[in-house]
Amino acid sequence: MTEYITVSDDDLVDARNGVIKLHGPDAFVGMRAAGRFAAEILDAIAPHVVPGVTTAELDQRVYDHMLRGGGIPATLGYRGYTKSCCISINHVVCHGIPGDKAIKYGDIVNIDVTPILDGWHGDTSRMYLAGNVPLKARKLVDVTYECLMLGIAQARPGNRLGDVSNAIQRHAEAHRYSVVRDFCGHGLGRLFHDSPEVVHAGRPGTGPELKPGMFFTIEPMINIGRADVKMLDDGWTAVTRDRSLSAQFEHSIGITDDGCEIFTKSPTGHDKPPYA
Repeated sequence: MTEYITVSDDDLVDARNGVIKLHGPDAFVGMRAAGRFAAEILDAIAPHVVPGVTTAELDQRVYDHMLRGGGIPATLGYRGYTKSCCISINHVVCHGIPGDKAIKYGDIVNIDVTPILDGWHGDTSRMYLAGNVPLKARKLVDVTYECLMLGIAQARPGNRLGDVSNAIQRHAEAHRYSVVRDFCGHGLGRLFHDSPEVVHAGRPGTGPELKPGMFFTIEPMINIGRADVKMLDDGWTAVTRDRSLSAQFEHSIGITDDGCEIFTKSPTGHDKPPYA
């Protein structure tokens, strides 16, 4: 049976305990600021995601932007992770580690950032297109964004997480794509990862009921080929087992009395490529 607890902004939250937290108005203010900050970082990085740039250069830009804005990167030092963001290219599903690898013409790139601002986590990711990418890759990116937004449309009080998951799965599979099951969205707020787990494939009417005050991410990973993934030896990077292309978008949201609020929408309207 799902447990819920109402928390206040002053509550000390230092561990994930399986209970879904219901937040009040002050927490919405904090998440709104952190989410906007995260979105601004992805806006600022867009002109620099071009062929020839290394993922380490992009990571440095993310780090500098976070510090200038008064935040810190949640990923830096998290369980031994050594970078300020995750950058996943082509067949990398998620958690790609920035390094010396240069982006090539035609690549599709996911950049995932989580700044901590005044103790709140703003978690979001977007796809970027390096040059004129092949049509099949562009279509995958477009459909993945549609999956995210269809899932968000089901995020309202009285619905269940299975309604969110099913909307994503049905749309992806209607385009003959597959939905990654090995990774999921998650609760967040004062904690980087919290309850509930938000899977992206499932049956409607199942899972925890959505209630006002819940905060969580929706972040579908959609593959052109099979859903199977494997981990590389670095312990972080997940790739498609068949080396097919993968795409992902992520928003952080809060359930309101009559729907949901997207904390991480781009203030410039650049939520999906192309970015002018």
